[in-house]
Amino acid sequence: MTDDADLLAGIEALEDKLAQARASITRRFIGQERVVDLSLSALLCGGHGLLVGLPGLGKTRLVETLSVVMGLDSNRVQFTPDLMPADILGSEVLETGADGTRAFKFIPGPIFCQLLMADEINRASPRTQSALLQAMQERQVSVAGEDRPLTPPFHVLATQNPIEQEGTYPLPEAQLDRFLVQIDVPHPDRDTERAILLATTGATEDVAHQVFTAEELIAAQTLLRRMPVGEAVMEQIIDLVRAFRPDDATSSETVRENVAWGPGPRAAQALMLTVRARAMIQGRLAPDSDDIAAMAQPVLTHRMALNFAARARGENLDDLIAATVAQVTRTEAAA
Repeated sequence: MTDDADLLAGIEALEDKLAQARASITRRFIGQERVVDLSLSALLCGGHGLLVGLPGLGKTRLVETLSVVMGLDSNRVQFTPDLMPADILGSEVLETGADGTRAFKFIPGPIFCQLLMADEINRASPRTQSALLQAMQERQVSVAGEDRPLTPPFHVLATQNPIEQEGTYPLPEAQLDRFLVQIDVPHPDRDTERAILLATTGATEDVAHQVFTAEELIAAQTLLRRMPVGEAVMEQIIDLVRAFRPDDATSSETVRENVAWGPGPRAAQALMLTVRARAMIQGRLAPDSDDIAAMAQPVLTHRMALNFAARARGENLDDLIAATVAQVTRTEAAA
């Protein structure tokens, strides 16, 4: 009983800090509450986020603000076609000491931080993109035959322009799967755009204030994994992920006709974590089916793909996800 009371007290205290964090972030990244919540969810879950949006929508501003509010040491890398893995990971250099002796010294790259912004990640070559794979999954990098751990917490928030494809290298499926969520950044509505103009074109601008420390974020990530998930919610997550696999017996005819490949177990893991984060951000003590419906698109959209025939017919992946979520939800409710 004491453990349950401690968990309840911890979640309630964390909810207050998350409310403060959201308020501080929105002073500089105005509106776009869903984008802010998804970004916070990625950090709360200890994962990485892929921000997809056109230039000028504030993606860089959001990441910079998150680093301040969450108290994280951050670096930014502008990905370009000539960027090399050593430019991110670091390298060994031969150094001559005062006594004339020579020895190799490791010079850490920008990846040795707590929040790495990988700006326009799809502009780098596949060789350079792959330099992030080990770091994103294992929280360490191997340079010159030695494993070098990264300081926890470690997060990657990468940006990508969805329309400009010239001179870019699409991320491979293995790397996309390592992003906990894909966060689509849309154009702001009219009222939000008016507020942005007023807030950013004057003599002064609002600043974000630190709410969390790195240690408090790690504690929040641990607490989130202790949040209870009901049996019905867990079964719905499993049913939903399996419903998008065209080779699964439970998938619909629509999925089998339109989907080239579906999400793997990592998608179910991501849903289990992100539904908890959404519930926590909204001040609830346990996730429900509404959280699954809300998190399905950002968790699944980059972990599956339409086949050629579906793309030729103009089918939309987001519409397919929404329809399948509604179908799974109705089936669970009827059962």
